[in-house]
Amino acid sequence: MAVETDARSLTRHRLVEQVYGAIFSEITEGRLAPNTRLIQDELAEAYGVSRQPVQQALLLLRNHGIVRDAPRRGLVVAPLEASFVQNLYEVRGVLEGLTARLAAERNPARAGREGAPLVAAGQAAAKGGSVADLIAADIAFHRFLGEIAENPIIVETAAPHFNHLKRIMGEVLREDEAMPARIWDEHAAILSAIAAGDGEAADRLSRQHIARAATVFVDRLRAQEVASVEEARNRRVAR
Repeated sequence: MAVETDARSLTRHRLVEQVYGAIFSEITEGRLAPNTRLIQDELAEAYGVSRQPVQQALLLLRNHGIVRDAPRRGLVVAPLEASFVQNLYEVRGVLEGLTARLAAERNPARAGREGAPLVAAGQAAAKGGSVADLIAADIAFHRFLGEIAENPIIVETAAPHFNHLKRIMGEVLREDEAMPARIWDEHAAILSAIAAGDGEAADRLSRQHIARAATVFVDRLRAQEVASVEEARNRRVAR
């Protein structure tokens, strides 16, 4: 009986994970826009599951800051806020710089040997144009650097923010066709510095890479916020 109970529990857990991933992918790829209302019955029907795994997945998404409560509307997709993104990327720049420096000091040979295929995969994704593939390749590259930096605390510190980073990347990559190629050119330069054992250059290039990305992301979100405020003002005037 206990074995059967454990099996059912594992099945439910996996189903919740699948629903969580499906909803998150729709948000990241722009099919569920910010402030879209999330109705459990509709999601359950769309994914061919009962309401329970949808409810649990939505609660996890809320706990992770991906969706939020809205007065009289239930749960909606949480908007990305420019101030949050700015703060997140300030911290990420420090972490990525340190990661690259440690990787160069501790595993330059492995970086050159195992990092090149990851860069090649990212460059192929940039040419293919799939946002999902681009995000997956980017996460794989940065996780690899975290691994060869051999500091698990850096990885643990960054891990809770991966979903937010995926959302941010998805938001911008859908709108800027030139950015993917630039990102992977910068990744290639970072990897070259790490493989050469040049920790100082790897640190500097990584921080610059994150700073440039942050500038693009934050400027775009601020423009969207201004447009949203203006739209709300116009609606009030029209009444």
